[in-house]
Amino acid sequence: MTGVVERIDIEIEKHSLLKHPFYQMWSEGKLTTDHLQGYIKEYFQLVIAVPEFVRNIQGLKKDSSLETELDHHFKEESDHIEAWMRFAISMGVSRDELLNYAPTCKATEAVLTLNSLTKLSFEEAAAAMYGYEKELPKISTSKINGLKKYYGIENSDATNYFEIHEEADIRHARLWMNILKSVSKDDTESVFKAGVKSLSAQNKLLDSIQEKYVGQYC
Repeated sequence: MTGVVERIDIEIEKHSLLKHPFYQMWSEGKLTTDHLQGYIKEYFQLVIAVPEFVRNIQGLKKDSSLETELDHHFKEESDHIEAWMRFAISMGVSRDELLNYAPTCKATEAVLTLNSLTKLSFEEAAAAMYGYEKELPKISTSKINGLKKYYGIENSDATNYFEIHEEADIRHARLWMNILKSVSKDDTESVFKAGVKSLSAQNKLLDSIQEKYVGQYC
């Protein structure tokens, strides 16, 4: 019988963000600077919310042995906000512009969905985060390659956020995966659905960027 981790992995591959039109355009060098700046502002709504997701899970944890690891995870995610700000500035988006940006309704809904998933059971929250972080190392590498190859962007301020995620999210995904390995048979379906909903919300966030700044699936 296929376990819940393997089932979520299948969904991650099926609904990979790297297959989304916006990220495909990124990897092909078809995005303009304006497109990337729009992405920076819209996606920031998720970046600043991720520490809250981890904090939600800390309140749900059943095993005190995970406390140190979750505390470290929370600190890392909080530090990532500054790395994103440096990326924004290197791409011509000021801190004030980033902090005062009004996101689209669709982006807000996507982030709220992810937040709500991390307030369910401990295992469902872990599935939502696994669905979010499992593919991020691969996505981050693709973004770095695109920035360097097509946009001539080599400075560390522009790429550091993604370089961090090439490594950190391997560890983070492993944490969630280990939690999911002990999911009971009775909870398997609800946990699986949380992972799928996480993927849907992430794609919805990219939809908001595509529709506002590029044009739907053009």
